[in-house]
Amino acid sequence: MVHQDMMAPPPAEIVKAKPARANRRASAPPAPLRPAETGRLDRDDARWHVRFMLEARYQKLRERLRECGSCVVAYSGGVDSAFLARVAHDVLGEKALAVIADTPSLPRRELAEALELGRRHGFPVRVIRTREFANPEYRANPVNRCYFCKHELFRELLPLARREGFAVVLYGENADDAGDHRPGARAAEEFTVRAPLKEVGLTKPDIRELSARLGLPTADKPQMACLSSRVPYGEPVTPEKLRMIEEAEYVLRDLGFRDVRVRHHELKQGHLARLELGPGEMKKLLAGNLGARVAEAIRAHGYAHVTLDLRGYRRGSLNEPLPHLDSKRSVAEQGTPK
Repeated sequence: MVHQDMMAPPPAEIVKAKPARANRRASAPPAPLRPAETGRLDRDDARWHVRFMLEARYQKLRERLRECGSCVVAYSGGVDSAFLARVAHDVLGEKALAVIADTPSLPRRELAEALELGRRHGFPVRVIRTREFANPEYRANPVNRCYFCKHELFRELLPLARREGFAVVLYGENADDAGDHRPGARAAEEFTVRAPLKEVGLTKPDIRELSARLGLPTADKPQMACLSSRVPYGEPVTPEKLRMIEEAEYVLRDLGFRDVRVRHHELKQGHLARLELGPGEMKKLLAGNLGARVAEAIRAHGYAHVTLDLRGYRRGSLNEPLPHLDSKRSVAEQGTPK
């Protein structure tokens, strides 16, 4: 696998979308709903209320996008940004542009799938190269590493939007992200990048349900953080490490595992791959000789040791040693995780 030199980015490119299908369900509201005539909120009424509120939030999102007039969407091909890019295009047409950053922290398959998603669902996607790896603060991998990544992304997107007449830049933070460790949100505030999914109160389950209505394959896609998130804070992030992680995760995904993280650790005796799998998937790995085969395949990508985390995959497991995490301070200020 070859990654392009991030220090000298080539010109941006645009992947043209196929014409949108005329019969797709982009704007179609669900069937009319009404509560039971008795006025009691029984189980059926509760389901009606949930569906009514979801439809209200969806329509509010469309109104917010319409009010924008035009927008650039920071796109990654994940659940949130794919939904936002699709709805923005449904509402604004050519006045909405999805932009994806090609970087070593984005797996090659994720990039290809994100571009294909745009083609299939009728919205154009522009590819740019960002240079976060030119920033020593990003490479040092502090607890606010995501801040430097998003800062670099928005530093590229805002001038692009101004040059080409787009009114606002949007990104896919949702209402569930408010209490999470999200240093990238600080960069969004600094660049006045808006998060309309969060603004209208759409949660991850909401977005998955609405994505399914729109026929988006991301509706049931596992969460996919960038590859740099697999390296413990305080250990340097390098393109070489990310290539190892990417290839190791391909080993597992090609065998049908869905909830996968390969955490990369540096030992005196070499690199260690700590595998996190969904709780229901660990039995599969331990059955027969599969575990030994996986270990050998991962070792072929440069790992000296391969272990299985018996607690399984959990979002943000590398944050666990940091109970007093402050996204505005560096590892040097807070102390390196033990």
